[in-house]
This record gives sequence, structure tokens and C-alpha cells, in this order.
Amino acid sequence: MGHRPALLQTAMGTLSEDTRGRFARALDAVFFWIGTLTAIWLVWLLTKETIEFGVQRLWFLLPIYLLLAYLVLPRLHTGLSRIYLPDYFIGRTRTREGILGDPVNLALLGEEAQIHAAMRAAGWTAADPINGKSTRRIITSTLSRKSYAEAPVSDLYVFSKRQDFAYQREVDGNPAQRHHVRFWKAPEGWLLPGGHKVDWVAAGTYDRKVGFSLFTLQITHKIEQNTDIERDYIVHSLESANPVITTQVIKDFSTGYHSRNGGGDNIETDGDLPIIDLAAVTPATVLEADTELDSSTSIAKPLTLMRPVRPFGTAIGSLLIFLRSGAWLGTLFNMFVPVALFLGGSGTINSKTGELLLTEADLAKPGATITVVFLLLLLLTLIVLPLTLTVSVWRGRNWSRVTVMLMSTVTIGIAILAYTNGLGYSQEGGLLGVSLDIAVLLALSGADARRYTLERRAWASTHHRVRARRLARTK
Repeated sequence: MGHRPALLQTAMGTLSEDTRGRFARALDAVFFWIGTLTAIWLVWLLTKETIEFGVQRLWFLLPIYLLLAYLVLPRLHTGLSRIYLPDYFIGRTRTREGILGDPVNLALLGEEAQIHAAMRAAGWTAADPINGKSTRRIITSTLSRKSYAEAPVSDLYVFSKRQDFAYQREVDGNPAQRHHVRFWKAPEGWLLPGGHKVDWVAAGTYDRKVGFSLFTLQITHKIEQNTDIERDYIVHSLESANPVITTQVIKDFSTGYHSRNGGGDNIETDGDLPIIDLAAVTPATVLEADTELDSSTSIAKPLTLMRPVRPFGTAIGSLLIFLRSGAWLGTLFNMFVPVALFLGGSGTINSKTGELLLTEADLAKPGATITVVFLLLLLLTLIVLPLTLTVSVWRGRNWSRVTVMLMSTVTIGIAILAYTNGLGYSQEGGLLGVSLDIAVLLALSGADARRYTLERRAWASTHHRVRARRLARTK
């Protein structure tokens, strides 16, 4: 988590790790729902503006759709799924929002290096991780219908974690159609329902086209309804390229757990689960743990040594903090100016309007000079603070993430109160400013942003220990 302010460090030091963890989760849940409810308020506000002003506000339909599809509906699903879905393995993946996703229709015995060797021998291509570069490539390749053989797959979750890696096969160079399969490492000592020991589980489906999700309205891939076809295709491709592989099948493993996936596509399956034994496969060459690998190699170094990938929420949140800091500075400055000048003996406050009244004589007073110096120092502090928070959030510091969410909550609350009292959206920034504040809160209160702060802290701790051991060996 990095260095905390002294006051926060002292307060947190009086709490146990378990208590701090519960408090942090509860605080994140509060910010999560504040962000969700304020986003709903913003959708209502934009819809109201569109109806009232007609053609002049017709372009509001785009932000309304983006808010609904990518923020409001996913968050509602996240909150509700935590209530009504069981938190244990039921033969289904989950989307990031917690909606039941593709069926888990494969299991494997063997090491990770053996999976990579078998998949590559069968002609499969490792999928790129989701980041800014790969996102741009998949959008452009889809629109232009150009091949992108390493296109990333969306994150799905099993064992409360995203897939460890994924492989795919593009069809006729068309990025809208592809075979793909995700893999998850099973926890140590974990058994399938019924007592079968496996090392990995996987979910394979066939993307047939691009469309809209039934549940969130997002643009996504639509899968082939009969998932057994893709399951059997994956098994056949591995067995054909690797004759040493053997497969056994658990009949009717998950027949009763399928209806639709996370995008709302119908799922049809017999529920059988093939267990692929890779024990006789020659492992792919494993590089040293501290060697960085490109996306085509796919054999990752140990998780504890890998620098956590900065999620989109953290990245966009940092950018929004920087963009919004101007309005925050304006608001704080306007709050301090009248108070500072008045306390410095310059001017009087209008009792009816609250405005500061200044004359030339007021500005000539000695106190005015002191006030100006004070305000310049204050302004410098207010410039440094947002920049510090922006960098700190970017680097995965949790205290700064919480601080920014609190600041956004306060400014959003002021804007809503101002609007409900007929004073407009906000005293600073108008509707755009309110929207930026809500976007900051939504970006940083997501599960990925919080998970990144935890992973970043764990990685930093492990990285420092490894460096210390290396230095000790060189002495």
C-alpha cells in the first residue's frame, strides 16, 4: 500500500489486520453503491434533459447508452449477484459483474508448461492480455474485418479469479468468429464435485458473431448455442496433435446448471466433462522466473513475481482525477478566498448574499498583502495535492484511492443538493464536472481497482524480499 499519512498510519495501527480488512471492504461497498446510485441519477438527469430540449440534446443518447451499458447495469448485476448466487463451484464461470457465464466443460491433469506445449502443437494461439493496445487492435480489426489472431478474450472468473491464460483459433481471418478456451489453475487439494482430482479446469466456446449482451446491452461476442461442439473440437484437436494424451469423461457432470451465459446467449449441453491427461506431454521450455515474456510465449513467470497489470478502472480514474482537479481547485479556492480576505481585515461579507464586498481602501490594508501571500501558498498546495493523488492512484496506493473517492462523493453531493434546490448542476464545472466526478467514483470503486491495490502491495512486498536475497547473495 505504500507510505500512509502519519495520522492514518496511527489510526490504522490500532486495528487488527482482520478488522482493517472488514472495514476496507465495507468502505468500498459504500463507495460502490454511492457510485451506482449517482450514475442512475445522472442517467435520469440526461434523459430528462433530452426529453425537455429535444433535438438540442439528442446527442445525450450516446452517453445515456454508455452509462447504462457499461456502468449502471453491470453494477446492478454485481450487487444483486452477490446476494442470490452461491459463492462456490457449480460448473459455471462468472463474468466480472458476477453473472453466470460460460459452462466449465473441460478439466485437465498436468503442469502449465504441458498445457502450453499441447495447445501450441495443436495450432492454437495464445490470447493477448486486455490492455489499451490490444483493445484498440480488436476494435479496429473488428470494424475493418482484418485478422487479429492474438485478440484478447474477456475476463471470466472461476475460484474468484480471472483465467490464468487463454488460447484461440481465428476462423478465416475474421475476428468476429473464433474458437477459444480459458484455463484456471485449481486450488491446491481441490476436488471436483464427486471427488475427482484435477489440476486445471477450462471453458471452451465458439464466438459466432458480434452483438449486444441481453443483460448489460454491451457490445460483445455471441457464442454458439451448442457448447458441446466446441468442447469436443478442443479435445479432438489436442488428441490429434498429441497422441500421448488420454481422456476420460464424467457423464452428466453439470446437466442441470445451464440456460444462458453472461451475454444472454442460450446454452445447450449434455453436461459431460472430459478430463484430459497431459502427463505424457513433453513440457514447453520454461524460461527463468525473472525473465519478461511477450504475449506469444504465454508461459508466465510465477504469479508472485509478476508485476500486477494496471486495470482500466485505475488507469482511467487517474486520468479523470487530473482532468477534474481544475474544478476541485476552483471550488476550494472560492471557498477559502472570502474567508481569508475577511479574516485579514479586508472587506465585509454581505449578510444577505454571502458575497465579499471589497473597496480600494480594503485592498490597501496591510492584512490584504498577508492574505494574498497566504492564498498563493494555498493555491500551490492545492496544485500539488491533485498531482500527488493522481500519481499515487496510478501506482496503486489504496489510501489515495479512498481519499479521491471521498472527495468525489462530497462534490457530487454538493452538486445534487444544488440541483434539487434549483441552483443548477454544480457551482463548478456544470454538468460535465458532475459527470467527471461520478466517473471518477465509478472507476475507482470497482472491484478491479481495489484488487489492483491489494495485488500491487503483495507484489511490492515479494519483490523487495527477492531483491534483498539477491543483494545478500552478491555480497
